Amino acid sequence: MARYTGPVCRLCRREGMKLYLKGDRCYTEKCAVERRNYAPGEKGQTRRKMTEYGLQLQEKQRARRIYGVLERQFRRYFDIAERQKGITGENLLRLLERRLDNVVYRLGFAASRAMARQLVRHGHITVNGRRVSIPSYLVRIGDEIAVAEKSKEMPLFAELAEAAAHKTTPPWLEVDLERMRGRVAAFPSREDIDIPIKEHLIVELYSR
Repeated sequence: MARYTGPVCRLCRREGMKLYLKGDRCYTEKCAVERRNYAPGEKGQTRRKMTEYGLQLQEKQRARRIYGVLERQFRRYFDIAERQKGITGENLLRLLERRLDNVVYRLGFAASRAMARQLVRHGHITVNGRRVSIPSYLVRIGDEIAVAEKSKEMPLFAELAEAAAHKTTPPWLEVDLERMRGRVAAFPSREDIDIPIKEHLIVELYSR
């Protein structure tokens, strides 16, 4: 299955909630969910009763769309989470949060996860001083994530740093916006992950 390349605002409307896929636009009145808070299509405004399976599938799709992960990737993360100690659902969310593209977004070096993924692929991000172009790279405690030295001269990063100054950085990350670098201080706890996901439904779906 190829990555979705259509209008991402349709995904938010389909889920009936903001997935914050368009960055700062999602916080304005231009947000599609604010203007048309119903599913796209002719029958978008009709209500339908969801089955138990439908609710579980919807939650999985919602998580996939928020993090921009394909189905096979997502299933692989679940298999890893299931083998780890602790609660499977929370382990899954921690793995997704540790993706390099997500960390770049959380640090404020990108306006959205999609932008973060593109910046990583184009070689604008370093981990411990070395360029890493793999968005799915899983960061570890103590890793230092930074904007590459030559890339810091781009006007884009000056604008992003200014916008990030007004946002809250998750407690498991440390950031220095002047130097455009951050550090992974700890792995995220469930309380640190603010996405509206009921992970137990995803576990129930894959356990059927």
